[in-house]
Amino acid sequence: MSTQPQQPDPVPEGAVTEPEPELEPEPELEQEQELPAPGTAEARGAGEEGPGPDAAGGPTIGEAGERAAEQAAALAELDDRWRRALADLENLRKRHARELERERAAERARTAVALLPVVDNLELALSHAEADPGSIVEGVKAIHDQAVAALSRLGYERQGETGVPFDPARHEVVGVVEDPEAEPGTVVQVLRPGYGEPGRQLRPVAVAVAKRE
Repeated sequence: MSTQPQQPDPVPEGAVTEPEPELEPEPELEQEQELPAPGTAEARGAGEEGPGPDAAGGPTIGEAGERAAEQAAALAELDDRWRRALADLENLRKRHARELERERAAERARTAVALLPVVDNLELALSHAEADPGSIVEGVKAIHDQAVAALSRLGYERQGETGVPFDPARHEVVGVVEDPEAEPGTVVQVLRPGYGEPGRQLRPVAVAVAKRE
């Protein structure tokens, strides 16, 4: 059996032959692009750009600088006000100390002026004591009354009443006596007068009170 390929039959003369269809070339497969491995810089750069500082609504560098400047200015103002308040307080303290010292000096002067006539009369009584010894008693009484009046003008009246109920705010008990004619707890003897009212006393009245039998 012959293995030679069969030749095509001859085309008769005058016959119209159809052209053989041309074979379309097979499309070449597009070369696959190599994708970068995930997590690498190329993969991060290949995607869309990340959100900028304005995307999250955060302040820009300029806004942050302005806010820092405003805070620094507010802090400087508070520091200035604090220092001014300290200076005013120190000035007030010094002024109060000066005024207090002036008041003390004025009060001492008023007290001394009230006692000056007492000292003058004592000196006068002593100067006449040798010439007329009997007049010294009258002079001492007058000086005593004058001194008591001076203390009263200063706001410290003499307290030395008897026959009044004992008052711990006015009296200081220095003795207890039996007196059938006096009510128990009554002041029967004044051993040392007091000066001033309760709350502003120079000293209380030293008294002896009656006790029950």
